Amino acid sequence: MTAPPLLEVEGLTISFASRRGEAAVVRDFNLVVERGETVAIVGESGSGKSVTAMSLLRLLPSPPARVAARRMQFGGRDLLALSARGMEAVRGREIAMVFQEPMTSLNPVLSIGAHLVETLRRHRPLGRNAARAEAIDLLRRVRIPDPERRIDEYPHRLSGGQRQRVMIALALAARPKLLIADEPTAALDVTVQAQILELLASLQDEFGIAILLISHDLPMVEDFAHRVVVMYAGAKLEEGPAARIFRNPAHPYTRGLLGAGPRHRREANGRRLPLEEIPGAVPDPRALPPGCLFAPRCPSAFERCRRDVPPLFATAPDRAAACFLVQPG
Repeated sequence: MTAPPLLEVEGLTISFASRRGEAAVVRDFNLVVERGETVAIVGESGSGKSVTAMSLLRLLPSPPARVAARRMQFGGRDLLALSARGMEAVRGREIAMVFQEPMTSLNPVLSIGAHLVETLRRHRPLGRNAARAEAIDLLRRVRIPDPERRIDEYPHRLSGGQRQRVMIALALAARPKLLIADEPTAALDVTVQAQILELLASLQDEFGIAILLISHDLPMVEDFAHRVVVMYAGAKLEEGPAARIFRNPAHPYTRGLLGAGPRHRREANGRRLPLEEIPGAVPDPRALPPGCLFAPRCPSAFERCRRDVPPLFATAPDRAAACFLVQPG
């Protein structure tokens, strides 16, 4: 018998109230994450990636946010039906999150050790000395040099890459089943980005955790993720195994994202081609276009695209794209 997915979301809709009315920033979004799997949600800024991740932990303030779903289950439990106290038991302990901006995510008046010891004691039955020893071990696992000394330093004494490693250590402190990594390499140089990804991969193997990666860095996603969900203006446009999507994208939006990056702009002989540009911008959620949301920017759009909303068509047993160009028959 096949084990159920670790995370299963069906029909997620997120809206925000404003003076100009309610705006739906995510609409009828589905997501599945299997145990031990890395799933990446990619798309331009404003596509709804981060608010989707935050809704899983119920971190969006209500009001103005309103979150609804037909199904939002984690480990067999309905996340939307949990009480505030029940959600606190899940948040951090079973689902942890590494937020954007490691330079500002840590409290500047608390030492690194204070951050870790507080988190460990909140989620695990540890005394202060045992929690400190565990914190030093966590810093060692995320490859902070000289952890016995660095544990008593303050965030401003650490580099951006080291602060991100501390954020990862905090997220792993309770040994969660799912780690949500929201732009985990943002604001870091290329060398440090590679080190952080290699660290996440090794920790995933060690702890057996699943990872939900939020990113617009497609080369990073290609190297790291098992499966990719392409999101645009709050909707899913394509989904499938990372290797196949990057080798043969089905949706024009996915092709545009790949064309805007240097890794995928090469001819067969290795010669670099000019980068492509996707014209226009992600639409305002209060003024969405009729039909396909990407149609106003799509070089392949035709009349039906501007009139009807394409469903997700299966292009293979494990792939789908919301585009009439891939419609069977």
